[in-house]
Amino acid sequence: MKYLLDSNAVIAMFRDLHHMREAILKVGFDKCFVSEVTLAELFVGAYKTNYASHIHEIRFINEHFAVLPISGAIEKYAEIRAELEKSGCRLDNFDLLIAATAITEGMTLVTHNTKHFERIPRLNVRDWER
Repeated sequence: MKYLLDSNAVIAMFRDLHHMREAILKVGFDKCFVSEVTLAELFVGAYKTNYASHIHEIRFINEHFAVLPISGAIEKYAEIRAELEKSGCRLDNFDLLIAATAITEGMTLVTHNTKHFERIPRLNVRDWER
């Protein structure tokens, strides 16, 4: 099993909340991945708060986790977005790209935002913060 960590899972790891570090260590760094989109979201948050330590933490992620490009998930993103919009349901584009990456790569998405992501068909979601 491989896991794609959503931004909130990475933030929980940084803050050592809800035993997230333990959960990641238990499954192993080699089975945990992040999306380029997650890195972008984390950098935005770091620059908004103006904390240099947050930049250091994000660089740690970049060095210790495999970072997945979104290019392989673009078509799946478009398919999911079209399906959701036809049914009257919209989600943030960054979240859709992260979900599409997880589906394309055959991974389970680790997020605390399960209600949000469970609307996406064929996406396997886990909450390690419970």
